[in-house]
Amino acid sequence: MKKRVAVIGAGPSGLAQLRAFQSAAEKGADIPEVVCFEKQEDWGGLWNYTWRTGTDEFGEPVHCSMYRYLWSNGPKEGLEFADYTFEEHFGKPIASYPPRAVLWDYIKGRVEKAGVRDWIRFRNPVRWVEYLEDKGKFRVVANDIKADRDTDELYDYVVCASGHFSTPNVPEFEGFDSFPGRVLHAHDFRDALEFKDQDILIIGTSYSAEDIGSQCWKYGCKSVTISHRTAPIGFDWPDSWSEVPLLERVEGHTAYFKDGSSKKIDAIILCTGYQHYFPFLADNLRLRTANRLATADLYKGVVWAHNPKLLYLGMQDQWFTFNMFDAQAWYARDVIMGRIKVPSEAEMLKDVEARVAAEDAATSDYGPLEYQAEYVKELVAETDYPSFDIDGATEAFKQWKKHKKKGIMTFRDHGYVSPMTGTMAPEHHTKWVDALDDSLESYLQT
Repeated sequence: MKKRVAVIGAGPSGLAQLRAFQSAAEKGADIPEVVCFEKQEDWGGLWNYTWRTGTDEFGEPVHCSMYRYLWSNGPKEGLEFADYTFEEHFGKPIASYPPRAVLWDYIKGRVEKAGVRDWIRFRNPVRWVEYLEDKGKFRVVANDIKADRDTDELYDYVVCASGHFSTPNVPEFEGFDSFPGRVLHAHDFRDALEFKDQDILIIGTSYSAEDIGSQCWKYGCKSVTISHRTAPIGFDWPDSWSEVPLLERVEGHTAYFKDGSSKKIDAIILCTGYQHYFPFLADNLRLRTANRLATADLYKGVVWAHNPKLLYLGMQDQWFTFNMFDAQAWYARDVIMGRIKVPSEAEMLKDVEARVAAEDAATSDYGPLEYQAEYVKELVAETDYPSFDIDGATEAFKQWKKHKKKGIMTFRDHGYVSPMTGTMAPEHHTKWVDALDDSLESYLQT
């Protein structure tokens, strides 16, 4: 009998896994039976926008953390698929910072071309995965929401590609229970226009803090205050912005901070990160890691060291995204198909320790970026994933960082060279601060 592989999630990581197997089949390989479980109605993971927050129409937690008017906050030249370029998909070069709808269209284009949609069971969240030692297989229980019935099946391998940016980390501060305005996590942020003419407080210094603040400023909020735990972000913000130490408490509409300052605010947005959350996995299969470049217990950042029949994709903190997920998916495929032999558990754990130590030593300005670039090179070299100019993609990221320091509200107006085609991205027809329409149709106008 053919091996059976369960892939959990049809976002960019899960779709990369499907494409990896389809690529092998295209070259004549006898691939396993692949079943992908996706809890949403369509593929694309976080890039599949919904207006819903909290729970969906079936009572399931909403996966989406995307919001209207979101544009890529990193250059597309750093995430381009090596086997499917932006130029191939759109028929022309496009600017370097596409909005969400454009990136979702691009993600869909590759898997539509690959013809793997029939491998996916939509509206089928996985409820439970355990490893049965006596059978040497995984028991996977999923729920077909529309039919209101469970499936209970055995699989030889499981690939967990459910992501780690959908279960919010939500701290509490004194006074939240009586604050008269809106308190929400970035996961539930949907529309910057909601905060027009308001004074907003953002807690956190992540990418979502700078981007959600920028969106609210762009669409007309009165002021943005960013509260940090350790250090300010430090960009050259507009005049209506300020950075303050961590929030201590809220009394009425007034927020008080650790340096003794205070500010009247209308809304609080928590940009405080996400949890690696896998309640559907048995305890001995569950990844527990900080959001860092070197994940705990994953050999080569992919293989669960305590049971190499379980593989995880996209669980790292990320500079590289789509093409790194590809490199991981191709590697996972080759482990599953027996093309790559993994070492003993002890040796795999030594690999994990070495990667953690190497990340800890990468302390220069570009150290973490270069660390992850070398990681992508390592994985690509061990499979038949198309080689590409990873150093070129790294250079695009370095230029991106410089452009952000020069102008946080203008960095998206720059362009970079594609590491796949060598084409310089054209200038977008409208400056980012003036581009209020984030639709695919508006973006692709020339």
